[in-house]
Amino acid sequence: MMSSRFPCCSFRLKGLRNMTAAPSSTPFSTCDFCDEHKGDMSGSFRVLPPVFQSFGGVAAFAGPVSTVKCHEDNTQVKAAVESPGEGRVLVVDGGGSLRRALVGGNLAAAAARNGWAGLVVDGCVRDVAELNAAAVGLRALGLMPLPTDRRGEGQRDVAVQIQGVWVRPGDWLYADADGIVVSTQPLAA
Repeated sequence: MMSSRFPCCSFRLKGLRNMTAAPSSTPFSTCDFCDEHKGDMSGSFRVLPPVFQSFGGVAAFAGPVSTVKCHEDNTQVKAAVESPGEGRVLVVDGGGSLRRALVGGNLAAAAARNGWAGLVVDGCVRDVAELNAAAVGLRALGLMPLPTDRRGEGQRDVAVQIQGVWVRPGDWLYADADGIVVSTQPLAA
């Protein structure tokens, strides 16, 4: 297999072809990854629970992980998506809160503009029409029209627990229509 470039990312993965929003052209399958790693008890391969809804204009996305840990304050999320994404996936530990939206249309547009492959939010999002128009992948627990209060709280690039699954900066995350998997190393498609 030859290497090819993700259109949304600045990294190369062996065996991947151009990715589009159509699931049939996704260069990887989380189901295939799970089949290949179902016996892995080392903790290097993890599967997030099926609680996330798909938003954003990109149906499938993958990349190295950067994290934000925050609770009902998206100050650090904003700082992250306004910085160069370089094909990374931002994983936001919002503690599963359903009371405030951590990402909206403006932040999704900033993530797309700055080269983030996607965002996984353990919390809510808002501005669904704008999210769906943004050229970035996005998974979240649900919709909430109420924004956060910015208090300057939160942490960047720390280990986070998303729905009981540990995710660390530098891990690799893959999201498609079937689910979300995380690995300590890049996975071959």
